[in-house]
Amino acid sequence: MINLDSIIKKIYNVVQSHYVGNGAYARYLWQNPDNTRDMGINEYGCADAMNILYTINEFPRGKERELALSALLSLQDKTTGMFTEKTHHPIHTTAHCVAAIELFDAVPECPVYNMQKYFTKNGVKELLDSLDWLNNPWPQSHQGAGVYVVGVLTNSVDLDWQEYYFKLIYDNTDESYGMSRRGTLSGAAPLAHHLNGWFHYMFNMEYAHKPLKYPEKLVDTCIELYDTGALDSSFGKSIDFREIDWVYALNRATRQTPHRHAEAKDRLRRFAKDFVDYLNTLDFETDDGVNDLHAFFGTVCCLAELQAALPGEIVSTKPLRLVLNRRPFI
Repeated sequence: MINLDSIIKKIYNVVQSHYVGNGAYARYLWQNPDNTRDMGINEYGCADAMNILYTINEFPRGKERELALSALLSLQDKTTGMFTEKTHHPIHTTAHCVAAIELFDAVPECPVYNMQKYFTKNGVKELLDSLDWLNNPWPQSHQGAGVYVVGVLTNSVDLDWQEYYFKLIYDNTDESYGMSRRGTLSGAAPLAHHLNGWFHYMFNMEYAHKPLKYPEKLVDTCIELYDTGALDSSFGKSIDFREIDWVYALNRATRQTPHRHAEAKDRLRRFAKDFVDYLNTLDFETDDGVNDLHAFFGTVCCLAELQAALPGEIVSTKPLRLVLNRRPFI
């Protein structure tokens, strides 16, 4: 049995250390050698502080809650309706902030004007078809998944649009791997990067209670990537999103098929032990990965999904709450 209580306490302390006042949070506490980090209040700092606090059952209350929501809402450009931060595409940043605002049962203060063109069938099809599924599926998925999140969480799209969106995803799923767009997995991008991208479409499908088209193939793909060491050299040894991408994809696929169920649980169990052991080696006050509150959120999500995937095997005084079980996007 793995007990997460000591790690959860460290997680809380990390978030508190990133607080800059008036409900706002920084993404980073210290600069990198290239001096490229935006210090101080930051879109990902504010959004991920709320995401993490929700996950560990420490979401703000009372006046602190009001201040945190106000800080997030203030980051929206009232002319374009977008949230922007230089490390990610504006659709990703906007979706990420909109999803964090939803944790308050709220929506942005003004419409997302610059994305209205995508909230039509023609517009969303053009967007999805324009993405580089062949060579850059991971970063490009931020747009393909983010458009759904912004549309749904801001009440900008109806059911007909949503059904059309999922039909575009569903009808084009690659039947050989159970993920990504058919015929694009032979490009320059590693198979693992297709999985990293597919994760973003998966949490949209999960939110809408949509089925995977080829869950058995996705289970096969996830197990093969793990067994062959093809999940990137830093997988399981870094503060990042790669881990939640794989854990979520494998765990959620096993909910839709009995195919290789015991093998999938075995891989998740082995990974959980190794990953928690790795986290226990880190100094959370000095590690540069932990310093990035956005990347750190990915790690916190992974712990939450592992706890749900392995009932009774990973414990904490209060069970972790994955934000993806409430609304899409991380």
